[in-house]
Amino acid sequence: MTLRLRALLLGAATMAASLPAQVSFSMREEMIPMRDGVRLYTRIFTPVAPSAPLPFMITRTPYGIGGSSAAAINAGMGFLAKDGYIFVYQDARGKFKSEGEFVMLRQPRANPSDPKAIDESTDAYDTVAWLLANVPNNNGRAGMTGVSYPGWLTAMAMLEPHPALKAVSPQASPSDMWLGDDFHHNGAFRLSYGFEYAVMMESGKEATPFKFDTYDTYDWYLRLGSLANVNQKLLKGKIPTWNDFSQRPDYDAFWQRQGMKPWLKRVTVPNLNVAGWWDQEDFYGPITIYRELEPHDRGNQNWLVVGPWNHGGWMRGEGKSLGPIQFDLPTAQFFRDSVMAPFFRHYLHDGPNPRLAEALVFEAGSNRWRRYDSWPPKVGNSNRSFYFREGGRLSTDAPTASGPTQFDSYVSDPKKPVPYRQRPIPATFGGASGWSTWLTDDQRFVASRPDVAVWDTPVLTEDLTIAGDISVTLHAATTGSDADWVVKLIDVYPDTGMADPKMNGYQFMVANEVFRGRYRKSFSKPEPIVPNKVTDFTVDLHTQAYTFKKGHRVMVHVQSTWFPVIDRNPQKFVPNIFEARESDFVAATHRVYRSKQFPSKIVLPVVSGAVQ
Repeated sequence: MTLRLRALLLGAATMAASLPAQVSFSMREEMIPMRDGVRLYTRIFTPVAPSAPLPFMITRTPYGIGGSSAAAINAGMGFLAKDGYIFVYQDARGKFKSEGEFVMLRQPRANPSDPKAIDESTDAYDTVAWLLANVPNNNGRAGMTGVSYPGWLTAMAMLEPHPALKAVSPQASPSDMWLGDDFHHNGAFRLSYGFEYAVMMESGKEATPFKFDTYDTYDWYLRLGSLANVNQKLLKGKIPTWNDFSQRPDYDAFWQRQGMKPWLKRVTVPNLNVAGWWDQEDFYGPITIYRELEPHDRGNQNWLVVGPWNHGGWMRGEGKSLGPIQFDLPTAQFFRDSVMAPFFRHYLHDGPNPRLAEALVFEAGSNRWRRYDSWPPKVGNSNRSFYFREGGRLSTDAPTASGPTQFDSYVSDPKKPVPYRQRPIPATFGGASGWSTWLTDDQRFVASRPDVAVWDTPVLTEDLTIAGDISVTLHAATTGSDADWVVKLIDVYPDTGMADPKMNGYQFMVANEVFRGRYRKSFSKPEPIVPNKVTDFTVDLHTQAYTFKKGHRVMVHVQSTWFPVIDRNPQKFVPNIFEARESDFVAATHRVYRSKQFPSKIVLPVVSGAVQ
């Protein structure tokens, strides 16, 4: 930790110690009218006897605000409550006690000039306007924040913000549900999450999880067979989002317009984007929102914070660990006290300028915060290729051998898919599901499977630090006409000497992604793969800040199933996998080439010097 960050953390601790531990609130409930007459259920918590007019802190959610209370605010948002806010919680349109129709990730309205046209931006605008006029003792300013879907609602609010909306922090907001967030990754459908979430959100006004008749959902989804059976046997066309999944398998105009990229053309308000390196749901989104806004950020009002967290992990607990991975520092507490609170304090209370780093990222492995002037960093690192070599080696030396036999191969059978985590795999939503930390699971449970190809470096003789974007080039062939490529970058811990014995030899997944081969040329126009022809695939592993410590090894896994988090590719090209027949699912032999002519590799952004 730098001296500056240590001072900020100590200062925040001192300030917290000098402020009252609890804030008393009065609560009022309102049905706030929107421009089309629909009313949204809202709870407003005002501090008792405030000494001065206060700003609003707004969270809009489709998950229900029934649990909001003064006690919950003090427990979860106490780091903000101490500064003085009128907290506002609202059920999104069509959910729980709000009127209207719920539409999953409602697209921005097509005709902004229509005074009755609505979207999530107008609902936020109308809410702020009503609050200013009807809640006394406000200072005329509002902030907005939320995690996940509430984060997306926050991002939508900043597209056409009310003039009183002075600062926002969209956290773990999805950005594109087809390219990289909850529902698809590069066209590969996120089956277990997509099915369970859509059913939970669209079976009624409340959120009711799907009830499985077996504990191990791996078995359940495998027995389900073709995805055509979902509507034929279970949903009967009643879940709109599932209908979108099944009828729109490609990146068509619907998915493109639902994505946020077309709308991120200006920075309207100060914006603190927050992401977690091991967010099991929405890592792609906040990174993409930040990057899309950066070219338009002429006033330096667009910031990025990425820490060693899972989905929303920065808003709870100390953040000293995630699963079995230790980070030494209270990373979540630091973010709340020394980044988020000062950010809103400055813009809503005229507090001191927090002088945020353009990109504040936690470098796991070395376990320290880094401040960068851009993300990815423009200076201080260089791309280094690590080539897949014979004998399962991963080397910075390019292959020199030529010829048709320079490959590693495996047989991928969609009827016996590789599980994405150790079985049994419970339902995604539930207190003991294990879903929240699966990205930190030890990958040894699949490393020895015959349908997983593995390459690793020798033991590192010095630390290897990366900061920036990671990409993989696969030169591969298949006996089928379609294939998925799942790539995992892994930190292999030393085989002996770890303080916690179970961490000896641990295979920690640093980055990962899946790419559906049919989309190698176009996401909107899929094409079959020519069987047995060497074909190039580029797999974007997104971005990371990480140190592989001396004594560790760098490893790469490549596989073609990841079930049931990703649906099964039949490996026989069909126009729509959601309509595949059982006979379409065939085993195929995949070859990953590692020759002079076809040098498959992973490219890491290696830090060449110290960055403060």
